[in-house]
Amino acid sequence: MTTRYRVEYALKSHRRDQLIEWIKGLLAVPFILHSQPTAVFEPHRETHDQMAMNAHRRYAEIMRDVEEMINDHIAHQNAGAAHRSKLKLIVPSVSNFFTPLALHDAFVYQDARRHISSRRFVPPSFNDIRLILNTAQVTSLVRSGPIELITFDGDVTLYDDGASLTDENAVIPRILRLLQRGTRVGIVTAAGYTEARRYYDRLHGLLDAIHVSALPPPLRNNLIVLGGESNFLFRYSDGAEALLEHVPRREWLLKEMVAWQEADIGTLLDVAEGALRDCIANMHLDAQLIRKERAVGIIPKDGKKFAREQLEETVLVTQKILEVSDVGRRLPFCAFNGGNDVFVDIGDKSWGVLVCQRYFGGIAGSKTLHVGDQFLSAGANDFKARMACTTAWIASPAETVGLLDEMEELGELAERKKV
Repeated sequence: MTTRYRVEYALKSHRRDQLIEWIKGLLAVPFILHSQPTAVFEPHRETHDQMAMNAHRRYAEIMRDVEEMINDHIAHQNAGAAHRSKLKLIVPSVSNFFTPLALHDAFVYQDARRHISSRRFVPPSFNDIRLILNTAQVTSLVRSGPIELITFDGDVTLYDDGASLTDENAVIPRILRLLQRGTRVGIVTAAGYTEARRYYDRLHGLLDAIHVSALPPPLRNNLIVLGGESNFLFRYSDGAEALLEHVPRREWLLKEMVAWQEADIGTLLDVAEGALRDCIANMHLDAQLIRKERAVGIIPKDGKKFAREQLEETVLVTQKILEVSDVGRRLPFCAFNGGNDVFVDIGDKSWGVLVCQRYFGGIAGSKTLHVGDQFLSAGANDFKARMACTTAWIASPAETVGLLDEMEELGELAERKKV
């Protein structure tokens, strides 16, 4: 049974996406007005079909209106006055958009698959809207030209949490097709390993598949791995023992990242470590502290598991302490909940995506898609990728596979329309 505490906890601001919640509220009105729960008792199917048609029409109209509001926000954004847009006034947390969103067409696409309009008792949900937004983003990218770069998170995006990208993973042939079409692929992961072998252990299914494929060398070289959010870069190499070779920092560091001082990095990690130790003591966590070159975090001791609330409390406490510190105002960082651990990394996924864009010659955010599972406002390391490019919020590796299939399908439709 869902307790009142659990319901209220789920409504806390750090557990919500304000844009999705606002759209969900808009769609609740036609659901209440047009859904007919009593139709389950009616002998005639026409009653249900008419209800579904009415609901579909109203939902589609609302999504068209939201689409126009986003276009208005983009116009204000381009004029340097995003803060004055109607959307910004209604949803203050909304940030910049890199492309328009084809929300009307995306709703029609998803309604045909999820039958949202046919539901009598369950209104359009958070997940319905999340997937509609994903489809809208992919549709806009496909229509505006080829997607030049796709970056992926690792855990829960390409493979299950704590698992590896094994040979049978369904995402592998889809990534190979991306590479075949000339799309650059970056795996931007929180895993902060300094050795190529450790990344091979996590990604060996994909790396081995590229190695035995018929892809020509220039296309093979379009795969890179960026670890520690934005700290360690590796590129695919047939000649390397682990099929990955380390790329020296001087070859890829952004100008802004060159200014990050080693003394500040050490100080920030010291402050984060102190905050984590306090959380261990205050919540009596059976935790082990891990200090790395560019990260610090806690993991549970053998056989233990942290409660969700303990993880989020640790993230929020550590993040707040770093935000108010002098070094935290000078140096970007990411504090996140990894599912059963908490880590603080130097930099964040926005820097990681920007590094990938620069490495491949300066790809624009409007031609880049980042796919990840963590987009809540706190304790989620994919959230800041929204500052660098378009994004898709998925909830499992299976959804990533579905998104890539959807991208191919929409791309084929766009090509047929050109002909």
